[in-house]
Amino acid sequence: MKSKKQDFSVLMMLTSPERKCLRSDFARKAFKMLESSSVLLFIVFLLLFILLLFVVLIRRNPAAALLWKETIREKITNLIMNQSKEQRILNFVLQNAVRGDPRSVLDAIDKYCSQKEWAMNVGSEKGVILDKTVEEVSPSVALELGTYCGYSGVRIAQLLKEGACLLTVEFNPEFAAIAKQMFEFAGVQDKVRLLEGPSQEIIPQLKKKYEVDTLDFVFLDHWKDRYAPDTILLQECNLLRKGSVLLADNVIIPGAPEFLNYIRNNSHFQCTNYPAHLEYMKAGDAMEKAVFLG
Repeated sequence: MKSKKQDFSVLMMLTSPERKCLRSDFARKAFKMLESSSVLLFIVFLLLFILLLFVVLIRRNPAAALLWKETIREKITNLIMNQSKEQRILNFVLQNAVRGDPRSVLDAIDKYCSQKEWAMNVGSEKGVILDKTVEEVSPSVALELGTYCGYSGVRIAQLLKEGACLLTVEFNPEFAAIAKQMFEFAGVQDKVRLLEGPSQEIIPQLKKKYEVDTLDFVFLDHWKDRYAPDTILLQECNLLRKGSVLLADNVIIPGAPEFLNYIRNNSHFQCTNYPAHLEYMKAGDAMEKAVFLG
Protein backbone atom coordinates (compact mmCIF):
# COMPACT_ATOMS: atom_id res chain seq x y z
CA MET A 1 0.00 0.00 0.00
CA LYS A 2 1.33 3.41 -0.90
CA SER A 3 2.04 5.85 1.88
CA LYS A 4 0.71 9.41 1.92
CA LYS A 5 4.30 10.58 1.35
CA GLN A 6 4.60 8.47 -1.83
CA ASP A 7 1.24 9.78 -3.08
CA PHE A 8 2.44 13.33 -2.53
CA SER A 9 5.69 12.58 -4.40
CA VAL A 10 3.75 11.25 -7.38
CA LEU A 11 1.60 14.35 -7.32
CA MET A 12 4.68 16.61 -7.31
CA MET A 13 6.08 14.75 -10.35
CA LEU A 14 3.04 15.81 -12.38
CA THR A 15 3.37 18.83 -14.59
CA SER A 16 1.52 22.00 -13.73
CA PRO A 17 -1.19 21.48 -16.40
CA GLU A 18 -1.67 17.89 -15.20
CA ARG A 19 -2.05 19.06 -11.61
CA LYS A 20 -4.58 21.66 -12.72
CA CYS A 21 -6.53 19.01 -14.65
CA LEU A 22 -6.50 16.73 -11.62
CA ARG A 23 -7.73 19.50 -9.36
CA SER A 24 -10.40 20.41 -11.91
CA ASP A 25 -11.58 16.80 -12.11
CA PHE A 26 -11.70 16.59 -8.32
CA ALA A 27 -13.70 19.83 -8.18
CA ARG A 28 -16.20 18.54 -10.73
CA LYS A 29 -16.71 15.32 -8.77
CA ALA A 30 -17.08 17.24 -5.53
CA PHE A 31 -19.59 19.59 -7.15
CA LYS A 32 -21.62 16.66 -8.49
CA MET A 33 -21.66 15.04 -5.06
CA LEU A 34 -22.77 18.31 -3.49
CA GLU A 35 -25.38 18.77 -6.18
CA SER A 36 -26.74 15.24 -5.62
CA SER A 37 -26.84 15.79 -1.85
CA SER A 38 -28.68 19.08 -2.35
CA VAL A 39 -31.28 17.44 -4.59
CA LEU A 40 -31.76 14.61 -2.10
CA LEU A 41 -32.07 17.07 0.78
CA PHE A 42 -34.59 19.12 -1.21
CA ILE A 43 -36.69 16.02 -1.91
CA VAL A 44 -36.67 15.06 1.78
CA PHE A 45 -37.73 18.57 2.84
CA LEU A 46 -40.42 18.63 0.14
CA LEU A 47 -41.86 15.31 1.31
CA LEU A 48 -41.84 16.49 4.92
CA PHE A 49 -43.59 19.70 3.89
CA ILE A 50 -46.26 17.79 1.96
CA LEU A 51 -46.77 15.46 4.94
CA LEU A 52 -47.11 18.42 7.31
CA LEU A 53 -49.52 20.12 4.92
CA PHE A 54 -51.61 16.95 4.70
CA VAL A 55 -51.74 16.63 8.50
CA VAL A 56 -52.92 20.26 8.83
CA LEU A 57 -55.47 19.72 6.06
CA ILE A 58 -56.85 16.60 7.77
CA ARG A 59 -57.24 18.46 11.06
CA ARG A 60 -58.95 21.51 9.53
CA ASN A 61 -60.88 20.06 6.59
CA PRO A 62 -63.59 17.47 7.31
CA ALA A 63 -63.61 16.27 3.69
CA ALA A 64 -59.86 15.61 3.79
CA ALA A 65 -60.20 13.87 7.15
CA LEU A 66 -62.91 11.62 5.75
CA LEU A 67 -60.79 10.87 2.68
CA TRP A 68 -57.91 9.82 4.93
CA LYS A 69 -59.95 7.80 7.42
CA GLU A 70 -62.51 6.25 5.08
CA THR A 71 -60.33 5.59 2.05
CA ILE A 72 -56.55 5.74 2.45
CA ARG A 73 -56.01 4.48 6.01
CA GLU A 74 -58.83 1.96 5.78
CA LYS A 75 -57.48 0.38 2.58
CA ILE A 76 -53.98 0.17 4.05
CA THR A 77 -55.31 -1.48 7.23
CA ASN A 78 -57.49 -3.87 5.23
CA LEU A 79 -54.47 -4.91 3.17
CA ILE A 80 -52.28 -5.47 6.21
CA MET A 81 -54.90 -7.34 8.25
CA ASN A 82 -56.60 -9.08 5.31
CA GLN A 83 -59.94 -8.17 6.84
CA SER A 84 -62.55 -5.44 6.31
CA LYS A 85 -63.13 -2.65 8.81
CA GLU A 86 -66.70 -3.81 9.26
CA GLN A 87 -65.52 -7.29 10.24
CA ARG A 88 -63.10 -5.72 12.74
CA ILE A 89 -65.99 -3.76 14.27
CA LEU A 90 -68.07 -6.92 14.59
CA ASN A 91 -65.17 -8.84 16.14
CA PHE A 92 -64.65 -6.07 18.70
CA VAL A 93 -68.34 -6.21 19.65
CA LEU A 94 -68.30 -10.01 19.95
CA GLN A 95 -65.25 -9.84 22.20
CA ASN A 96 -66.23 -6.85 24.36
CA ALA A 97 -70.02 -6.44 24.47
CA VAL A 98 -72.60 -8.43 26.39
CA ARG A 99 -74.76 -10.79 24.32
CA GLY A 100 -78.41 -9.83 24.39
CA ASP A 101 -77.68 -6.29 25.65
CA PRO A 102 -78.33 -3.69 22.89
CA ARG A 103 -76.88 -0.85 24.96
CA SER A 104 -73.65 -2.77 25.49
CA VAL A 105 -73.40 -3.42 21.75
CA LEU A 106 -73.89 0.27 20.92
CA ASP A 107 -71.30 1.32 23.51
CA ALA A 108 -68.77 -1.15 22.09
CA ILE A 109 -69.26 0.14 18.54
CA ASP A 110 -68.96 3.75 19.69
CA LYS A 111 -65.78 2.93 21.61
CA TYR A 112 -64.18 1.20 18.63
CA CYS A 113 -65.13 3.91 16.13
CA SER A 114 -64.09 6.81 18.34
CA GLN A 115 -60.79 5.30 19.49
CA LYS A 116 -59.64 2.97 16.71
CA GLU A 117 -61.27 3.39 13.30
CA TRP A 118 -63.84 5.91 12.11
CA ALA A 119 -67.03 4.43 10.66
CA MET A 120 -70.23 5.89 9.22
CA ASN A 121 -72.61 5.01 12.04
CA VAL A 122 -75.04 7.65 13.25
CA GLY A 123 -72.93 7.79 16.45
CA SER A 124 -73.75 8.61 20.05
CA GLU A 125 -74.54 12.35 19.71
CA LYS A 126 -76.93 12.09 16.77
CA GLY A 127 -78.08 8.76 18.16
CA VAL A 128 -79.80 10.67 20.97
CA ILE A 129 -81.76 12.65 18.34
CA LEU A 130 -82.69 9.38 16.65
CA ASP A 131 -83.77 7.86 19.97
CA LYS A 132 -85.99 10.82 20.90
CA THR A 133 -87.63 10.85 17.48
CA VAL A 134 -88.39 7.12 17.62
CA GLU A 135 -89.79 7.49 21.16
CA GLU A 136 -92.00 10.41 20.06
CA VAL A 137 -93.35 8.59 17.00
CA SER A 138 -93.63 5.16 18.70
CA PRO A 139 -93.83 3.45 15.29
CA SER A 140 -95.53 0.16 14.56
CA VAL A 141 -93.73 -0.09 11.24
CA ALA A 142 -90.37 1.63 10.72
CA LEU A 143 -88.12 1.67 7.67
CA GLU A 144 -84.37 2.24 7.63
CA LEU A 145 -82.55 2.93 4.38
CA GLY A 146 -78.88 2.03 4.84
CA THR A 147 -78.27 -0.72 7.41
CA TYR A 148 -74.45 -0.69 7.29
CA CYS A 149 -73.20 -2.65 10.37
CA GLY A 150 -76.52 -2.48 12.19
CA TYR A 151 -75.72 0.31 14.67
CA SER A 152 -78.78 2.49 14.03
CA GLY A 153 -80.90 -0.61 13.51
CA VAL A 154 -80.06 -1.75 17.03
CA ARG A 155 -80.84 1.75 18.39
CA ILE A 156 -84.25 1.79 16.71
CA ALA A 157 -85.15 -1.83 17.47
CA GLN A 158 -84.43 -1.57 21.20
CA LEU A 159 -87.00 1.24 21.45
CA LEU A 160 -89.80 -0.44 19.49
CA LYS A 161 -92.97 -1.39 21.33
CA GLU A 162 -94.24 -4.96 21.48
CA GLY A 163 -95.33 -6.20 18.05
CA ALA A 164 -93.58 -3.38 16.15
CA CYS A 165 -91.18 -4.09 13.32
CA LEU A 166 -88.17 -2.45 11.68
CA LEU A 167 -87.51 -3.08 7.98
CA THR A 168 -83.93 -2.20 7.16
CA VAL A 169 -82.56 -2.04 3.61
CA GLU A 170 -78.92 -2.68 2.69
CA PHE A 171 -77.44 -2.83 -0.81
CA ASN A 172 -74.00 -4.21 0.16
CA PRO A 173 -74.09 -8.00 0.84
CA GLU A 174 -71.02 -7.87 3.12
CA PHE A 175 -72.57 -5.14 5.28
CA ALA A 176 -75.86 -7.05 5.39
CA ALA A 177 -74.08 -10.18 6.66
CA ILE A 178 -72.30 -8.16 9.37
CA ALA A 179 -75.54 -6.44 10.41
CA LYS A 180 -77.40 -9.74 10.66
CA GLN A 181 -74.82 -11.05 13.15
CA MET A 182 -74.95 -7.74 15.02
CA PHE A 183 -78.75 -7.92 15.40
CA GLU A 184 -78.58 -11.50 16.63
CA PHE A 185 -75.83 -10.72 19.16
CA ALA A 186 -77.74 -7.67 20.43
CA GLY A 187 -80.88 -9.78 20.79
CA VAL A 188 -83.12 -7.64 18.55
CA GLN A 189 -83.38 -10.03 15.58
CA ASP A 190 -87.08 -10.73 16.25
CA LYS A 191 -87.91 -7.05 15.73
CA VAL A 192 -85.79 -6.52 12.61
CA ARG A 193 -86.27 -7.71 9.05
CA LEU A 194 -83.21 -7.20 6.86
CA LEU A 195 -83.93 -6.63 3.16
CA GLU A 196 -81.00 -6.89 0.75
CA GLY A 197 -80.96 -4.88 -2.47
CA PRO A 198 -81.18 -1.33 -3.90
CA SER A 199 -83.67 0.94 -2.15
CA GLN A 200 -85.25 1.99 -5.46
CA GLU A 201 -86.15 -1.65 -6.14
CA ILE A 202 -87.29 -2.63 -2.64
CA ILE A 203 -89.49 0.40 -1.87
CA PRO A 204 -92.02 -0.40 -4.66
CA GLN A 205 -92.22 -3.99 -3.31
CA LEU A 206 -93.02 -3.05 0.29
CA LYS A 207 -96.81 -3.19 -0.03
CA LYS A 208 -97.26 -6.42 -1.97
CA LYS A 209 -94.18 -8.46 -1.12
CA TYR A 210 -93.67 -7.35 2.49
CA GLU A 211 -97.30 -6.51 3.36
CA VAL A 212 -96.63 -2.95 4.47
CA ASP A 213 -99.64 -0.64 4.49
CA THR A 214 -97.97 2.63 5.50
CA LEU A 215 -94.80 3.60 7.33
CA ASP A 216 -94.83 5.43 10.63
CA PHE A 217 -91.14 6.27 10.65
CA VAL A 218 -88.38 6.33 8.03
CA PHE A 219 -84.68 6.77 8.78
CA LEU A 220 -82.60 7.81 5.77
CA ASP A 221 -78.91 7.00 6.13
CA HIS A 222 -77.88 5.46 2.80
CA TRP A 223 -76.47 7.11 -0.36
CA LYS A 224 -77.12 10.82 0.03
CA ASP A 225 -78.05 11.28 -3.63
CA ARG A 226 -80.86 8.75 -3.06
CA TYR A 227 -82.51 10.74 -0.25
CA ALA A 228 -84.65 12.91 -2.55
CA PRO A 229 -85.63 10.28 -5.16
CA ASP A 230 -86.43 7.69 -2.49
CA THR A 231 -88.59 10.19 -0.59
CA ILE A 232 -90.50 10.88 -3.80
CA LEU A 233 -90.76 7.13 -4.39
CA LEU A 234 -92.24 6.62 -0.90
CA GLN A 235 -94.89 9.19 -1.75
CA GLU A 236 -95.63 7.72 -5.17
CA CYS A 237 -96.03 4.25 -3.64
CA ASN A 238 -98.47 5.66 -1.03
CA LEU A 239 -96.28 4.45 1.83
CA LEU A 240 -96.52 7.69 3.79
CA ARG A 241 -99.60 8.58 5.84
CA LYS A 242 -100.46 11.85 7.51
CA GLY A 243 -98.06 12.10 10.44
CA SER A 244 -95.35 9.81 9.03
CA VAL A 245 -91.94 11.05 10.12
CA LEU A 246 -88.76 11.03 8.04
CA LEU A 247 -85.40 11.58 9.73
CA ALA A 248 -82.32 12.07 7.55
CA ASP A 249 -78.72 11.87 8.72
CA ASN A 250 -75.63 13.65 7.32
CA VAL A 251 -77.51 16.46 5.60
CA ILE A 252 -74.44 18.72 5.95
CA ILE A 253 -71.53 16.26 5.65
CA PRO A 254 -71.41 14.68 3.09
CA GLY A 255 -74.61 16.64 2.49
CA ALA A 256 -78.00 16.10 0.84
CA PRO A 257 -78.86 19.44 -0.83
CA GLU A 258 -81.45 18.02 -3.25
CA PHE A 259 -83.31 16.36 -0.39
CA LEU A 260 -83.30 19.52 1.74
CA ASN A 261 -84.45 21.63 -1.21
CA TYR A 262 -87.26 19.19 -1.95
CA ILE A 263 -88.76 18.80 1.52
CA ARG A 264 -88.21 22.39 2.66
CA ASN A 265 -90.03 23.75 -0.37
CA ASN A 266 -92.83 21.21 -0.27
CA SER A 267 -96.16 22.06 1.38
CA HIS A 268 -96.64 18.37 2.24
CA PHE A 269 -93.75 18.40 4.74
CA GLN A 270 -93.07 20.24 7.97
CA CYS A 271 -89.31 20.34 8.60
CA THR A 272 -87.08 20.67 11.65
CA ASN A 273 -83.29 20.84 11.55
CA TYR A 274 -81.14 19.41 14.36
CA PRO A 275 -77.55 20.76 14.31
CA ALA A 276 -74.96 18.29 15.58
CA HIS A 277 -71.50 16.98 14.73
CA LEU A 278 -70.28 14.40 12.27
CA GLU A 279 -70.08 11.00 13.95
CA TYR A 280 -66.90 10.61 16.02
CA MET A 281 -65.55 13.97 14.74
CA LYS A 282 -65.77 17.67 15.63
CA ALA A 283 -66.99 18.80 12.20
CA GLY A 284 -70.46 20.31 12.08
CA ASP A 285 -73.29 18.19 10.69
CA ALA A 286 -77.07 17.99 11.12
CA MET A 287 -80.14 15.78 10.96
CA GLU A 288 -83.36 16.86 9.27
CA LYS A 289 -86.81 15.74 10.40
CA ALA A 290 -89.71 15.97 7.98
CA VAL A 291 -93.27 15.27 9.08
CA PHE A 292 -95.58 14.29 6.22
CA LEU A 293 -98.75 16.39 6.36
CA GLY A 294 -100.67 14.36 3.83
